[in-house]
Amino acid sequence: MKKVLSKILGIILNILLIIAFLILIFGIYYNVQTKLLNKEYVNIFGYTFFEVATGSMSGSIEVGDVVLVKITNEVQEDDIIVFKENNSFITHRVVKKDGDIITTKGDANNTEDSPITIDKVLGKVTGVIENVGIIRKVITSPAVLISITITLILLGIIVIYKPKEQKVEEDK
Repeated sequence: MKKVLSKILGIILNILLIIAFLILIFGIYYNVQTKLLNKEYVNIFGYTFFEVATGSMSGSIEVGDVVLVKITNEVQEDDIIVFKENNSFITHRVVKKDGDIITTKGDANNTEDSPITIDKVLGKVTGVIENVGIIRKVITSPAVLISITITLILLGIIVIYKPKEQKVEEDK
């Protein structure tokens, strides 16, 4: 039973280490792109992502959600898009498209935005990951990071540590 439990803990620890390694690699790639190369967003195989900062799309996308964006300027009416305006990226729905002129509106807003040209469009939202902002804030808090680190170290010690077996001499 102890060997099975040890094996299961070993597998879980390996999975956690792989996930941590992938997050580390992704974090390094993200920082190289944004800090060293001064890019405004990270392009990963034609996709990028943004955390939503305002409630203008409330009902469809909430504050703290992360939107997965396919980098393209091929958009249609009713698509949710990300576009750049005044050095900010905005996530709104296309309400009108007339050639290269697009009019957008936040689902929770009462009025339409000023029309933009197609060249300001970064891409189309293809997915929404809910509540990532809250999870990120919790996980990156120092108390949680320290707790996770200590837990991983203790799990590693439990899995790696093998007590020496005592030899029992039999009477002959």
